[in-house]
Amino acid sequence: MTEETAVRSRTARSSPRAMTLAAGCLVLAGAVGWWADQDGGLLWAARLLHHPLLFGVLTLGLLTAALIVAVRNLFVRVLAGVAFGLALVMTLPVFLLVFLDRPREASDTAAPGRDDRGLVIVEGSAMIDPLWWVYVDEGWGPMTRRWKVGYFNGDAAENALVQATWEGPDRVRLVTGYAEDGTEQVHLIDLDHETGRPSRAVRMG
Repeated sequence: MTEETAVRSRTARSSPRAMTLAAGCLVLAGAVGWWADQDGGLLWAARLLHHPLLFGVLTLGLLTAALIVAVRNLFVRVLAGVAFGLALVMTLPVFLLVFLDRPREASDTAAPGRDDRGLVIVEGSAMIDPLWWVYVDEGWGPMTRRWKVGYFNGDAAENALVQATWEGPDRVRLVTGYAEDGTEQVHLIDLDHETGRPSRAVRMG
């Protein structure tokens, strides 16, 4: 065996391992992102790593490439490539839907006397129904944690979010429904003074 052939052989053996290792790293990063996206998780980690669809496609692509490189059987290679292509085609509409219909941050208001605590309203939609998410962000920079305060689906008038404001540094006031039709409700949510954790979360719709 010549030196060039030996190098090629080592490369052929190491490439699938490297791709499998990279896929494992993506799975680990996705797990960290899922953890960060839970109530009270680190905001920066959730924004950076919580992309399950994207990470899933990349992981599947790496594993498919590793299989194609490692296996010499042409039929298996073609089958793996076709399977990945079909999976990619099936997820493309979901990618487009997520990209075109992404929720957007509508407002971020600091708590009275506390610059380390903000009331965040995120707006989105489910086809034609408006959606609102209300959060409290607690902390500074990379240590900022996000707490869920409310979720509202405007498929019915009484579920619509009308207002989200502060009633002091440790209390949030949410108004849903409309006074005109008698469906208006006021929800007062107390927050832990130290951590910002809400005493409860409101879910409507």
